[in-house]
Amino acid sequence: MNIQAYFARHAQTLLGSLGRIVNQPFATLMTMGVVAVALALPLFLNLFLTNVRSATADWNDAYDLSVYMDKKAGPARVQALAKQLRLRDDVATVRVITADQALAEFRKDSGFGKALDALSDNPLPDTLVVTPTLAASTSQGTEALKSAIAALADVQTVQIDTEWVKRLQAMLDILRRVVLLTGSLLGAGVVLIVGNTIRLDILNRRAEIEVMKLVGASDGFARRPFLYSGIWYGLGGGLLALILVGIAGAVLARPVESLAKLYGSQFHLQGLRFVSGIAVLALAVGLAWLGSWLAATRHIRGIEPT
Repeated sequence: MNIQAYFARHAQTLLGSLGRIVNQPFATLMTMGVVAVALALPLFLNLFLTNVRSATADWNDAYDLSVYMDKKAGPARVQALAKQLRLRDDVATVRVITADQALAEFRKDSGFGKALDALSDNPLPDTLVVTPTLAASTSQGTEALKSAIAALADVQTVQIDTEWVKRLQAMLDILRRVVLLTGSLLGAGVVLIVGNTIRLDILNRRAEIEVMKLVGASDGFARRPFLYSGIWYGLGGGLLALILVGIAGAVLARPVESLAKLYGSQFHLQGLRFVSGIAVLALAVGLAWLGSWLAATRHIRGIEPT
């Protein structure tokens, strides 16, 4: 048999399987709908996780160290210390905030201007805002940098607030594991759903399979149409899952942008990329094919002509 005839036969079988499931629209849509829901839930959770990571990607500033100088240290000492810190390999930038600048900023943002006028002197110290390098922007790196700076002369306090960042990263890691577990369970559900559908289809066509085997058809030949039906179920369910996630993203896009604007952010909800969509379709087809293969292999093997 030449290659052209081989592909022609498989194309005919593929289109024939499509025709059979189209002739049962309600049952087909029910199966594809269940597959779509099973795929859409972990897909939406993963998209949510991706957007959260994207929204917090520029939060390295949370690792900045605020170095409060002793009130007795003069401006020259502050500038000298800033120059010394800039020479460190684990320091990216050092910004000097004088006591007068800090008081002016606090006066502007707090609204306590009249109360601050009653103070005889400025209670705020000179401050150095130290930003670690990207390699040092970890909890261990910043803790080491904090200890080194705190040991320098004229440094009163070094403050770094990374606890909430650690908590956020821990929660995101837990969510990522939840997505993986949920996706694995629902992926197994897709295999079972399609497998059960194919099993029922085989039982309904038992007489046809017996006739095929009676004239010499192999188990593989009899199984092939059911495998193609599984592919169609997976492809349809994957497309419906992408549509559901797209609708959910469109519904949430405006509220998310409004919330971001309240925090002074230009963040926009990201949808699925084209490559991700293709991967979802491939995964859906693969799971459905596996379910159909398991069901067809087991049940067709047990059918013998009488």
